[in-house]
Amino acid sequence: MVVQQAEPQLRTSSDTQFHRPAVDDGQHLWRIAKDSQTLDLNSSYTYLLWCRDFAETTIMATIDDQPVGFISAYFRPDDPETLLVWQVAVDSEYRGRRLAASMLDALANRVEGAKWLETTITDDNEASMRLFQSFAERRDATLERDPLFEGEHFPDDHDTEYLFRIGPLS
Repeated sequence: MVVQQAEPQLRTSSDTQFHRPAVDDGQHLWRIAKDSQTLDLNSSYTYLLWCRDFAETTIMATIDDQPVGFISAYFRPDDPETLLVWQVAVDSEYRGRRLAASMLDALANRVEGAKWLETTITDDNEASMRLFQSFAERRDATLERDPLFEGEHFPDDHDTEYLFRIGPLS
């Protein structure tokens, strides 16, 4: 699930750096996800593994060397030309700087072989819908939206996750 809070759109600062996370960054990804209070939080172990095994398809943002955001993604095993964005998170005090959009652009530019980008979003997450709609517009790509996992698929109280499929990427 992708979550980003709606805020006024400002530019990222010149001291913003984007990089592949290292294992040591797993703790920062976990903290940022936890502090978001909206993402489905995974165990800290998951974020450590993510930074080890999926660093090439994950991006982390730092400002003044402080971790402030990340996007985790992976290539789908059954469709290796499709990059699935799993989580997008930005620290609350850094929202409104177009950081999520900048990370998404940087990640899409960095990974090789991605012809399609997918993510899932619930109907109540307007900020994420705008993020991925604007990404599709910047790439002059189509965006398809279909239910992927409906509420009854989940063992808990969870809204339908809609699959957003964007591409082909140029």
